[in-house]
Amino acid sequence: QVQVVESGGGMVQTGGSLRLSCAASGPIFSILRMGWHRQTSGNARELIATITNGGSIHYAESKKGRFTISRDNATKTVYLQMNDLKPEDTAVYYCKALILTLSNGSRDYWGQGTQVTVSS
Repeated sequence: QVQVVESGGGMVQTGGSLRLSCAASGPIFSILRMGWHRQTSGNARELIATITNGGSIHYAESKKGRFTISRDNATKTVYLQMNDLKPEDTAVYYCKALILTLSNGSRDYWGQGTQVTVSS
Protein backbone atom coordinates (compact mmCIF):
# COMPACT_ATOMS: atom_id res chain seq x y z
CA GLN A 1 0.00 0.00 0.00
CA VAL A 2 0.99 3.64 -0.24
CA GLN A 3 3.21 4.87 2.57
CA VAL A 4 4.39 8.35 3.45
CA VAL A 5 7.29 8.46 5.89
CA GLU A 6 8.91 11.50 7.46
CA SER A 7 12.42 11.72 8.87
CA GLY A 8 14.88 14.31 10.08
CA GLY A 9 13.23 15.58 13.20
CA GLY A 10 15.09 16.03 16.44
CA MET A 11 16.22 18.53 19.00
CA VAL A 12 18.00 21.74 18.08
CA GLN A 13 18.91 24.96 19.86
CA THR A 14 17.31 28.30 19.12
CA GLY A 15 18.71 29.70 15.90
CA GLY A 16 19.61 26.30 14.55
CA SER A 17 18.46 24.53 11.40
CA LEU A 18 16.89 21.23 10.50
CA ARG A 19 15.99 19.57 7.24
CA LEU A 20 13.00 17.27 7.20
CA SER A 21 12.43 14.65 4.54
CA CYS A 22 9.31 12.82 3.47
CA ALA A 23 9.34 9.90 1.08
CA ALA A 24 6.35 8.27 -0.56
CA SER A 25 6.34 4.67 -1.69
CA GLY A 26 3.99 2.00 -2.96
CA PRO A 27 1.77 1.60 -6.02
CA ILE A 28 1.86 5.28 -6.96
CA PHE A 29 0.78 6.45 -10.37
CA SER A 30 1.44 10.11 -9.70
CA ILE A 31 2.05 12.42 -6.74
CA LEU A 32 0.04 15.52 -7.44
CA ARG A 33 1.04 17.59 -4.45
CA MET A 34 3.15 17.21 -1.30
CA GLY A 35 3.27 19.42 1.71
CA TRP A 36 4.16 19.97 5.33
CA HIS A 37 1.95 20.72 8.30
CA ARG A 38 2.68 20.92 11.99
CA GLN A 39 0.74 20.48 15.19
CA THR A 40 1.38 21.46 18.78
CA SER A 41 -0.41 19.97 21.75
CA GLY A 42 -3.94 21.28 22.04
CA ASN A 43 -3.88 23.06 18.71
CA ALA A 44 -5.14 22.28 15.25
CA ARG A 45 -2.77 21.08 12.57
CA GLU A 46 -1.52 24.06 10.57
CA LEU A 47 -0.22 24.32 7.04
CA ILE A 48 3.39 25.26 6.43
CA ALA A 49 3.86 24.83 2.69
CA THR A 50 2.89 22.76 -0.33
CA ILE A 51 4.54 21.98 -3.65
CA THR A 52 2.92 20.49 -6.73
CA ASN A 53 4.45 18.01 -9.15
CA GLY A 54 4.90 20.94 -11.49
CA GLY A 55 6.88 22.84 -8.91
CA SER A 56 4.29 25.41 -7.85
CA ILE A 57 4.88 26.37 -4.23
CA HIS A 58 2.57 27.86 -1.64
CA TYR A 59 3.61 28.99 1.82
CA ALA A 60 1.34 29.88 4.68
CA GLU A 61 1.80 33.59 5.17
CA SER A 62 3.29 33.25 8.64
CA LYS A 63 5.82 30.67 7.43
CA LYS A 64 7.44 32.69 4.67
CA GLY A 65 11.11 33.44 5.15
CA ARG A 66 12.48 30.73 7.47
CA PHE A 67 10.99 27.66 5.82
CA THR A 68 11.82 26.34 2.35
CA ILE A 69 10.03 23.46 0.67
CA SER A 70 11.55 21.50 -2.19
CA ARG A 71 10.86 18.27 -3.98
CA ASP A 72 12.65 15.49 -5.85
CA ASN A 73 10.14 13.91 -8.18
CA ALA A 74 12.49 11.09 -9.12
CA THR A 75 12.69 9.84 -5.55
CA LYS A 76 9.16 10.87 -4.57
CA THR A 77 10.59 12.94 -1.73
CA VAL A 78 9.71 16.34 -0.35
CA TYR A 79 11.98 18.34 1.92
CA LEU A 80 11.46 21.13 4.41
CA GLN A 81 14.49 23.23 5.24
CA MET A 82 13.94 25.13 8.49
CA ASN A 83 16.32 27.90 9.51
CA ASP A 84 16.60 30.22 12.50
CA LEU A 85 14.41 27.92 14.53
CA LYS A 86 12.59 29.25 17.57
CA PRO A 87 11.08 27.50 20.61
CA GLU A 88 7.60 28.16 19.18
CA ASP A 89 8.52 25.97 16.20
CA THR A 90 8.46 23.00 18.54
CA ALA A 91 5.80 20.68 17.17
CA VAL A 92 5.12 17.41 15.44
CA TYR A 93 5.69 17.93 11.73
CA TYR A 94 3.54 15.97 9.31
CA CYS A 95 3.89 15.30 5.61
CA LYS A 96 0.79 15.08 3.44
CA ALA A 97 0.78 13.82 -0.11
CA LEU A 98 -2.02 13.94 -2.65
CA ILE A 99 -1.42 10.70 -4.52
CA LEU A 100 -3.08 9.14 -7.51
CA THR A 101 -3.22 5.37 -7.60
CA LEU A 102 -4.92 3.23 -10.19
CA SER A 103 -6.93 1.40 -7.56
CA ASN A 104 -8.06 4.27 -5.33
CA GLY A 105 -7.99 7.34 -7.52
CA SER A 106 -6.55 10.43 -5.86
CA ARG A 107 -6.56 10.94 -2.10
CA ASP A 108 -4.48 12.44 0.67
CA TYR A 109 -2.02 10.32 2.59
CA TRP A 110 -0.48 11.47 5.87
CA GLY A 111 2.80 10.44 7.41
CA GLN A 112 3.12 9.47 11.06
CA GLY A 113 4.83 12.72 11.99
CA THR A 114 8.28 13.63 13.23
CA GLN A 115 8.98 15.58 16.41
CA VAL A 116 10.94 18.81 16.26
CA THR A 117 12.00 20.34 19.55
CA VAL A 118 13.72 23.72 19.75
CA SER A 119 15.37 24.48 23.06
CA SER A 120 15.96 28.00 24.31
